[in-house]
Amino acid sequence: MMISKFDDREEIVAGDGVTLRELLSPTAIPGLEMRYSLAHAKLAPGLTSFLHIMKTSEVYYILAGAGLMRIDEEEAEVYPGDSVYIPPGAKQQITSIGKEELVFLAIVDPAWRPEDEVIL
Repeated sequence: MMISKFDDREEIVAGDGVTLRELLSPTAIPGLEMRYSLAHAKLAPGLTSFLHIMKTSEVYYILAGAGLMRIDEEEAEVYPGDSVYIPPGAKQQITSIGKEELVFLAIVDPAWRPEDEVIL
């Protein structure tokens, strides 16, 4: 049985400027046999991630706070309980628009790799 403990996962700043912990990922946990990766991400109020493109598909699941999600030419506010699908190759960016930290899960399939992310 594989259990990933939140406090055991290193907190990093990703290429897009979002603070995250890779909870489950074949690159972060050697020997883990899974196709996708799961990360816990957070963004302080008023901050915006860097505009970027992923070569892979991604899903954000909002846990806390409020955000303004931009995918290509579309934008929409997102709140706890919302899921956002981001297709491969789409320009994406999220802004924390609430008074509290924006917290979300990011699922990337296939699993996130630095070379699959392009910062614009």
